[in-house]
Amino acid sequence: MKVETSAAFLALLSVAAARPDAIKLFRKGRQVVGASAKFRREVPQEHSHEKFLTGVGAALNLNNVDQVSDPVFALLGNAAAAQGAGQVTDLDCLQQRVADQAFTNAKAANDVEGMTNALIFRALERNTGAVGQASVLCTSETAKNPEIAALQQHQDPASDGAAALNKQITLDLAVQLASIGADPQLALQSGTFAPGEIGDATGAGNTCDEADDPEGCIFTQNLLVEDATADEIDAAVAAGGGNANAGGNANNNNNNANAGNANNAADDAEEDDEDGADDAANDAANSNNNNNSNNNANAGNASNSTGNASNNNNNNNNAGNANNNANAGATPTASGNNVNTFTGSVGAPPVPVISSNAAKPFSVNGAEFLNIGAAIQRACDVQKNQCANAANSGADASISVSDCDAQQKQCAAQNTAAKKLRLRAADTGSCGSPAISFGTQKDRASEQAFAPVNTADFNHGSALKPAVITDFICSQLASKCKADAATVSQCEEGAEAANSLQGQAAADAFNAALGV
Repeated sequence: MKVETSAAFLALLSVAAARPDAIKLFRKGRQVVGASAKFRREVPQEHSHEKFLTGVGAALNLNNVDQVSDPVFALLGNAAAAQGAGQVTDLDCLQQRVADQAFTNAKAANDVEGMTNALIFRALERNTGAVGQASVLCTSETAKNPEIAALQQHQDPASDGAAALNKQITLDLAVQLASIGADPQLALQSGTFAPGEIGDATGAGNTCDEADDPEGCIFTQNLLVEDATADEIDAAVAAGGGNANAGGNANNNNNNANAGNANNAADDAEEDDEDGADDAANDAANSNNNNNSNNNANAGNASNSTGNASNNNNNNNNAGNANNNANAGATPTASGNNVNTFTGSVGAPPVPVISSNAAKPFSVNGAEFLNIGAAIQRACDVQKNQCANAANSGADASISVSDCDAQQKQCAAQNTAAKKLRLRAADTGSCGSPAISFGTQKDRASEQAFAPVNTADFNHGSALKPAVITDFICSQLASKCKADAATVSQCEEGAEAANSLQGQAAADAFNAALGV
């Protein structure tokens, strides 16, 4: 985003006399806790998506726990954001905190539109200090709602890697929108402007900022650059187990006859504990359904009808559709070999990655990929979303969203290691197995720790952090064991993967990298 240009009213009193034309009150329609104002120093854009800013403000004020003065502060740089952040101390997390609370409030009110605004707001770009400068991500806390936790903000389109990153953010947003019964195509409206010129000291790029435009000047001035195509949105939603038509089925009279489905849509609200992890969002998605009579008899489909917000008298009869409507927990089958080597099943089973001889040889829930890495990442992400739904809904009280996050990282790490092992086997030189273990160790009976399994070749005491052990083993492989450079590289990458995890997941990631 372009140069940071806004601050709260109190912070501006000192400059008002010097620049009386620099202060402009926020649009009167927004309800705020305290007075606030906008200071134009160069070219701001925090009001470019005004309709979502206004919608989030309405939801936030239902229960403004952190006393944030106005959601607009969350789109400013930290210096200006501090003036209206309320009780939020980590300003890098202010945008996430506002979106999370607004989503919580809207969900409690069965307000799908409010939840939609919160999701899109979370994905909007924040102001930064220069053209091409990316905003800092929130790393100190995790959002309470997994739908919000799955997202991050767009980055300045001129920053490194922004095109690919912003596209992925839009696709992730589409999946989350579908999960609550909203139209996933709305994710395209979270996009930002065309890239500006790096080094432009004026910040006068392709931005706009009109607080008095209730729609948002990025829309009314046709400045929005969409990050993906409609077809890519549909494919992402399908891969995430959702319905690409979610939110767009109002007042349709579709008759779907899918033989063998035991779940009727009218009973969804009463069968949360039977329909699986994805029914957490069904209650909100179906909150406006009146006299729904969806008769779904889809062979083998355990949960065929969710996400039809405001559908009246819908009779759905789609024959043979393995993944017909939003949030279906069942994973469709496909011909070919499953190359997902991960077997963890915390909160949800692993999602198959099917390899075939097709032009795009890898598929996940019907979405096709040229690259196995992208396919594996999608499978790990889909499993994480299903796991988070189970945790959030209470369907599995033994897990938390953090468990789902850890499993996602483990899924990616083990598949990366498995891919390397298919190319070559680790050569440990004169030493034996470099495996590590996690648990109660001989020298540390009071707490669980990490230690080498093969103490003859890797003699080191236990440690509470995996890096102590993994770094030692990699060093020994290079010096004492005389292992080849490729094995040492594998070890270092395995150590990096392990260091981002905890407990047994860390040990598994390291061991998988070395094939032990």
